[in-house]
Amino acid sequence: MENKEQESKSCCASTAKNSIPIVSPDQGLSAHIVADDPIPYDQRNTHTVKSTEYRIQGMDCPSCAVTIEKSLKKLKGVEFVEVHFSTSKMNIAATADPNLIMREVKRVGFDISPMGEEQERSSEPSFWKSWLPMFLSGGLLITALVCTWLAVLPVVSIVLYGAVLIICGTKPVKSAFFAVKSRSLDMNVLMSVAAIGAVWIGEWGEGATVVFLFALGNTLQQKSLERTRYSVKGLLNLAPASVWIMQQGKMIQHPVEDIQIGETIIVRAGDKIPLDGIIIDGQSHVNQAPITGESQPVTKTNGDIVYAGTLNEEGLLTIQVTTTVKDTVVARMIHMVEEAQANKAPMQAFVDRFATIYTPIVFGIAIVVSVVPPLLFNGDWSEWFYRGLELLVIACPCALVISTPVAIVSAIGIAAKKGVLIKGGSALEAIAGLQIIAFDKTGTLTEGKPHVVGTYPIEATEAELWSIASSIEQQSSHPIALAITAYADQHAIPQLPVTSVQTIAGKGVQASIDNQTYYIGHVGWLEEIGAPVTKVTAYIDRLHHEGVSIMVVGSINRIIGIIIVADQVRSTASETLQQLKIAGVASTVMLTGDHQQIAHQVAQVTGVDQYCAHLLPEDKMNRIKEYQLQGKKVGMVGDGINDAPALATADVGIAMGGAGTDTAIETADIVLMADHLEQLPYAITLSRQTLRIIKQNIWFSIMIKCVALIFIFPGWLTLWVAVLSDTGAALLVILNSLRVLKSK
Repeated sequence: MENKEQESKSCCASTAKNSIPIVSPDQGLSAHIVADDPIPYDQRNTHTVKSTEYRIQGMDCPSCAVTIEKSLKKLKGVEFVEVHFSTSKMNIAATADPNLIMREVKRVGFDISPMGEEQERSSEPSFWKSWLPMFLSGGLLITALVCTWLAVLPVVSIVLYGAVLIICGTKPVKSAFFAVKSRSLDMNVLMSVAAIGAVWIGEWGEGATVVFLFALGNTLQQKSLERTRYSVKGLLNLAPASVWIMQQGKMIQHPVEDIQIGETIIVRAGDKIPLDGIIIDGQSHVNQAPITGESQPVTKTNGDIVYAGTLNEEGLLTIQVTTTVKDTVVARMIHMVEEAQANKAPMQAFVDRFATIYTPIVFGIAIVVSVVPPLLFNGDWSEWFYRGLELLVIACPCALVISTPVAIVSAIGIAAKKGVLIKGGSALEAIAGLQIIAFDKTGTLTEGKPHVVGTYPIEATEAELWSIASSIEQQSSHPIALAITAYADQHAIPQLPVTSVQTIAGKGVQASIDNQTYYIGHVGWLEEIGAPVTKVTAYIDRLHHEGVSIMVVGSINRIIGIIIVADQVRSTASETLQQLKIAGVASTVMLTGDHQQIAHQVAQVTGVDQYCAHLLPEDKMNRIKEYQLQGKKVGMVGDGINDAPALATADVGIAMGGAGTDTAIETADIVLMADHLEQLPYAITLSRQTLRIIKQNIWFSIMIKCVALIFIFPGWLTLWVAVLSDTGAALLVILNSLRVLKSK
């Protein structure tokens, strides 16, 4: 038995076995607070000039992004420019003419268009624009090879090879020129030098084969990369472009951009909801799967919040708009997912640094191989120059640098579609290494909403008890009062006229019914006013050990009865914790400010390994730090508001219910949008699968390079095989990364 002094301190304990599973409440039930965000996302930047976003087409390697950045930085009036290869987006702050900026990007060799919904939906190049040059040059190359084999006049073959070089080589040579101008050594430079060198020594067939395979590989890579870059494309097309409003008794369509906060819109059965809002009339089942990942439609009625992009399955809804089109939950999700996809994981940053060192070193070795043997050892110039060209091709680190971002972008995109918002590669990588996961209790392991679990009429009938209690609590907004009134509404309890309602903070509510004053609240309060509480002492003593909230209803003369309210443990909590064990999490712990007894009972129901009670927010943060000092990687799961210090301190902060609170989305590294705890094991499993794929990609890329290097010096490698190995490796890496999209 713990003494009172010990109970007043925060205490931790391991979960005992064979205890009675009891549902328990929390003192001071927390609620999600929706914080208005005064600054729209598209207006947030730290530059003196407003930034503009563009979509870039044609990038197939991160070095392409570097070339674009360096070229644009030379333009007068460009204050800031950042090109994200992963999302094919460019953010630029500049006073320069937008047409000049777009011309410069096109001059470098890439397509560009301003960001916007219509551009998003039509930004992919047409089939024939992508593949017609490949079909044409492929036919010419095959014809030239046949002519060479049949010993037709050499000039015929040379003309055909030259046509292939022009069709497939113009773009990489142009891009290589601007890359060299901007002091960037990218794959276009390496391949262009290799092709030109092959032609210079008379190997027209080799040169044409090199540029054809390079162009074919780039086209295949771009098509494969589109699947990852548009991994949130479904989100982009979720919300409709127009809304229905009622004017002079008629339903009229308006563009969604014209609707302001506070206006009323109409959503018909079978239509998607265009904007976030509150239902003011109507009832329906709403499919929220695109936003929250929930598999079943949710019943929505007057006063309920609905989100843009969700589907109204039945019934006419009248909705009061609460956000503009740019600030809806789905718009913010798209912004954050794309922002997360652009952020580099530590592993990706390391690979990029390695590539910047690797490429110039191999380029230098290629020059040495081409020049030194002929000069010092009387080697054949053509032979060693050819081997130098092979080294140039192998110097291209494309497969290596693509190995990481494609997998990360795919994982973040598919997680968002399933209701898990992962805010960047760092968070994705970190969650895979979690050894301990700490949980807040209220709203995390429990539902966070009190429910009526029992009644004890004492000196009245149950009907009288409920009529008096619910009539008084109708006047209060306390969570326990809401639980009582919800129960009364569900059971159609008749209401009584109430006057002189007064709420006593921390004690309860009193009111007059038929000139008689009644009280509902804690037993100690009723004892203070002289009510005969001794009649219920035995009940209360027993119930206190069950960890529930006890509301006594009575007057100065009699005790009408007791209403028992409890915060229920989530039905999925126990199974989720078991799944975390299977996923490899070593230990789980519950951190709560509630009493030791309540914490103990919830721990028994859920199966957490340890629990700590009587904790203030700073105490939770300190517990996280203690685990970290032991060398453990710690995740914290909370509601994003009361647990903010602990969420920020943990290696990975995981917030519940992101669709309902701005704070959760802003503060945590990972957000479970639907408030579903069972999504957490999925996020960890996805993270670990992604890291396995990344490691496979890296080792495969390095192995291919090593084999190619070994084959050069015995003369076993040809230039076109070197190109095929490089582009083929890049394509295989992308295809392997796309396996993440199949994650279940």
